[in-house]
Amino acid sequence: MKIKNATLFLLLLLSCKNFLFAQAFAERPNILWISVEDISPLLGAYGDKSIQTPNIDRLAREGITYTNAFATAGVCAPSRSSIITGMYPVSIGTQNMRTGPHYAYREPEAETYKTYISLKDIRGRNVPEYAAVPPPFVKVFTEYLRAAGYFTSNAAKTDYQFNSPITAWDEIGKDAHYKNRSAGQPFFAVFNHEITHESRVFMKKADPMLVDVNKVRIPAYFPDLPVVRQDLGRVYSNIVELDQQIGKLLDELSAAGLLEKTIIFFWSDHGGPLLRQKRAVGNSGLRVPLIVRLPNGAMAGTKVENIVSLMDLGPSVLSLAGIEPPAHMHGKAFLGTFKTKTPHTFAFGAADRFDEAADMSRSVIDGRFVYIRNFRPELPLIYRNAYREQIDMTRTLIEMDQQGKLSGNAAYIFMKTKPEEELYDLASDPDEVHNIAHLPEQQAKLKEMRAALGAWQLEIGDLGFIPESDLVNMMWPGMVQPATEQVTFKKEANQLRLSCSTAGASIAYQLDDEIGGSKWRYYHKPLALGEFKKIAARAVRIGYKTSAVSYLLAMK
Repeated sequence: MKIKNATLFLLLLLSCKNFLFAQAFAERPNILWISVEDISPLLGAYGDKSIQTPNIDRLAREGITYTNAFATAGVCAPSRSSIITGMYPVSIGTQNMRTGPHYAYREPEAETYKTYISLKDIRGRNVPEYAAVPPPFVKVFTEYLRAAGYFTSNAAKTDYQFNSPITAWDEIGKDAHYKNRSAGQPFFAVFNHEITHESRVFMKKADPMLVDVNKVRIPAYFPDLPVVRQDLGRVYSNIVELDQQIGKLLDELSAAGLLEKTIIFFWSDHGGPLLRQKRAVGNSGLRVPLIVRLPNGAMAGTKVENIVSLMDLGPSVLSLAGIEPPAHMHGKAFLGTFKTKTPHTFAFGAADRFDEAADMSRSVIDGRFVYIRNFRPELPLIYRNAYREQIDMTRTLIEMDQQGKLSGNAAYIFMKTKPEEELYDLASDPDEVHNIAHLPEQQAKLKEMRAALGAWQLEIGDLGFIPESDLVNMMWPGMVQPATEQVTFKKEANQLRLSCSTAGASIAYQLDDEIGGSKWRYYHKPLALGEFKKIAARAVRIGYKTSAVSYLLAMK
C-alpha cells in the first residue's frame, strides 16, 4: 500500500510539474537560435578552461547543457540541410558538399546553375551545380511555424544544399530581425555568427591574439609546433570574439524586455575547423556544443547526457511552439509538449564528397564508442582540399608528412589508406588515435555498432551508394532542373483556394500593395474573399524552379 501511495504521489507531482511548465508557456514562446560555425565543445561549460566565455557560460548556467550533441555531417551544408528539414542528408540527397551556391538566399529569378565546375563524382563523371530534390513530403520546418502564426526571420545564412524556398522565412538577409514582426506576434529568429568559421583561421591570422597560445590544449593528432599553437590560438581567440557577440545579442533581448519571454538555442553546425575535425565523421567532426536557455530559470544548470542530433532542433522548436512534429522527420523533439519518449540510442554521421574530393564513410556514436565504416579504404584519411589548405598549419603538416617528418599520434591521421573499420573508446582515447577494432575483447562492441550502422542505412535508404552524377540525374532528369507548376485559384462560396499540381509544392502569395515586393505570405488555409482586391501567388517545391507568378482580381 505504501508503494502504491508513493507512486500515486509521484505521478501527481509530475503532473503538477508538467502543468506548471505548460502554464509558463501558455502564450506561445519566442524562440531564438544563436547559430555558430565550426566549433567543437571548446568551452568552459564542457570542461575546457583555455579561455573565458562569460556569456556562453551564462547560457549554460541559466539553461540546459546537452553533453552528447552531434551533427549528422562534419561540414556545414549537409549538416544545415538536416537541420532545416529534420532529415538525414543521406536520405534526401543532400550529403555531397557542396551542390551549388546556396550559402545565401537567392531570389527565384537569380537561381541559376553552372553546368561545369570541374567536379567529378566517384566514377570520374562531371558533377554540375544543382539543387538537391528531397522527397515531396519533405518541407522546411519553418513553414509549420508560419502556418501557426509565427514570424520567422533569418540573418542570414541558409546553405541547405538547395535554395531556400520563398515560403521558408518572413524575412531573410542581413537585416532580417524579430523586431520587424507584427505587434504581439511570436517569433522564431536565427542569427548566424561566422566569426568562428574555418575561413577566419586564415583570414584573421594577423589579428591580435586573445588567448595564451602556450596554454591551449593540443589534440593528440597534432604535433606541438609553433604554427599549430598559433592556429589553435586563433580558433580559441575567435571563440572569445563570438562570446562578445553573443553578449550583445543577449543585451539586446534584455533591453527589449524579451529575455524572459524567449527560448534561446546555442549550437554549432559541426565540430572544429581544423584537420581531423571539420569534414571528419568521428567524434572530433560531429560532436558540438548545444545549450538551451528556457525563460525564468526553468531547468537552469541542468546537464542532459542523452544522444541528441542537430536534426532534432527543428522538431524541438515545433514542440516548444505547441506544434506536433511531422511523423516523417528523422529528428526527435527533445523539449516541449511533444518531447520524445524514445531518445536516440546512437548518433549517425556521414562523409561523402567534400568539394573536389570524393569519399564515403559512415559512423555510429553511442556517447562513448565511435565506430567508422570506410567504404573507400584505398583512399587516404587526409585528402587534398584546396580550401582548407589556406590554413598555415594544414600546409605545414602536409609538407612534413610528405617529407616523413611526422611520427606517432601526429602521423596517425596521415594514413595513406584507411582500415575498413575503425573503433575508438572515447573514455581512454578522446582524440581517436588508437583503433581498437581488431582487439578480441572489443568484438562484441564492434558487432553491435556494425549492426546498428547497417540497420540504419537500410532504414533511411542511404543514397551515398549512388554515384553523384546518377543522383543528380534522378533528381534533375536529363540534368535539367524541374519546374514547379503555376498556382491555380478556385472560388468556393466566400473563400479562395490556392493549389498547385506539383507534388510537394508550397505556395506563397501577396495581396494588393504587397504585390511586386520581396516579401511573401505563406498559404496554409483558404482566404476570405472581400478582404483584398488582387492576389499574386507562386509555388515552389524544394529543389525545383519556383513557378511563374499567377494573378487574380479577387472579387466576391
